Amino acid sequence: MALSKIVKEDKIEIIGDYKAVQVRTVTVINEGNVKLSESYHRHVISAGEDYSNESKDVQAICSLFHTDAIVAAYKAHLKAQEE
Repeated sequence: MALSKIVKEDKIEIIGDYKAVQVRTVTVINEGNVKLSESYHRHVISAGEDYSNESKDVQAICSLFHTDAIVAAYKAHLKAQEE
């Protein structure tokens, strides 16, 4: 039986006041029709971060939620924390 590896985004969430986009990716290893392993990885895209290397779905969500107003508010929040 052949091994196969499937990697896909299975969850995209919008979190918090500054609309952080959390992306969960699942990696599944199968042998034929039997799942041998499954693992997860998460990463977060904060307002103002470059998301051009993300999937089309994540890019669309970031462009919808990471408005100029949200980016400015997040930057102001970060600056206030530094003071």
